[in-house]
Amino acid sequence: MGFGPSLFTPSEGVVVERIQSFDTYELLLEVHYARRIPSISHAFGLIVDGDLEGVVTFGTPPSSTLLRGIAGDQWAGNVLELNRLVLRTNKRNNASLLVGRALRLLPRPSVVVSFADTAQDHLGIVYQATNFWYTGLSTRFTDPRVKGLEGQHHTTYAHGMTNAEVIERYGAENVSWVERSRKHRYITFVGSRGERRRFLTDLRYPIAPYPTKDSARVPRPCERGEAR
Repeated sequence: MGFGPSLFTPSEGVVVERIQSFDTYELLLEVHYARRIPSISHAFGLIVDGDLEGVVTFGTPPSSTLLRGIAGDQWAGNVLELNRLVLRTNKRNNASLLVGRALRLLPRPSVVVSFADTAQDHLGIVYQATNFWYTGLSTRFTDPRVKGLEGQHHTTYAHGMTNAEVIERYGAENVSWVERSRKHRYITFVGSRGERRRFLTDLRYPIAPYPTKDSARVPRPCERGEAR
């Protein structure tokens, strides 16, 4: 690929290197369960014997509340979301190898947040293996679902709109409300030791023990017909 800096382990024949955003599209659209392209500021590929085996992408979180909420306004401009991680095969250690090396290639300082979706039965094992801090479950939200647009993500047709504006545009009879699945929130920091200490002082989420299969049973979200 040769698009940017790389980290190479000769004994494994594995390269992790910066790639172009469009190089991720095949895996994101055909393999990842979301089937959508997120906001991508940085993309890295896991190259095994010359083939693209996996990708990880980072972008600015769409939520300004999240940007400021992690550690205040002073760190908001440094926040990146690890928003996609996908591999063709789940060969042992490949996911943590890709994430760990990609983090080392990010700009410094960077605050990295990522989420593991409980609706997919994800615990975030890869983030535990790469020493992210666990900061609990995401806040409960409900998202609009519009009749006839069920195949689209709600941010496509309701981005920046209040619930009242969604109802006004599409009609109350066409709008239902779906509880968003809660997600395990993980955070890590890329930077110097001094910057890391300052960030931990400013971190607003309590650091909690890693969830396990026995400890992380979250009720499934349910659909609601009434507007909120």
